[in-house]
Amino acid sequence: MKTVFTTGEAAEICKVSQQTIIRCFDSGRLKGFRVPGSRFRRIPRDALMAFMKDNGIPPDQLNNGKSKILVVDDDPEIVELFVDVLERDGRFEVKTASTGYDAGILTNEFRPDLIILDYMLPDVNGNVVCKTIRSNEEYNGTKIIIVSGVVNQDEIDELRKSGADDFVKKPFNIDKLIERIGELLAV
Repeated sequence: MKTVFTTGEAAEICKVSQQTIIRCFDSGRLKGFRVPGSRFRRIPRDALMAFMKDNGIPPDQLNNGKSKILVVDDDPEIVELFVDVLERDGRFEVKTASTGYDAGILTNEFRPDLIILDYMLPDVNGNVVCKTIRSNEEYNGTKIIIVSGVVNQDEIDELRKSGADDFVKKPFNIDKLIERIGELLAV
């Protein structure tokens, strides 16, 4: 994955002229650095993402057009099923975590568009992970689907209050779940 961009590359990604990118860089609206010993400007990926977010520019070009999904489940068979089906679909880039702790780290690094979150994790329940993610404004746009086989209606209501966008009971129909993911992400 590319981590530093030229002004020309940034312009192409943002669908604006290179001069616009240069003006934003020179005015400090777009963070970056100059290559030592030259006048060339370089823009780190995080700075470009922040600039795009601040200016309402969709990150599609930066992410190769794929929506990012984080699958959080401690059952290797469920994880394998999700990874296989989502990657074969072609619209998604997928990462996985097996604990709430790992989910937090990956959410920060990967910045997923959607998280498929098991309710019963080995270190913490999905409710806590969901509340933690929702408490950070940076992830307001991140969709969360909680998946579980051991939850009653009161707990489902509580999960929705803690910020889950949807709840899916195990066992689930994978095709219907993929369809729901597409709806939530509008892809």
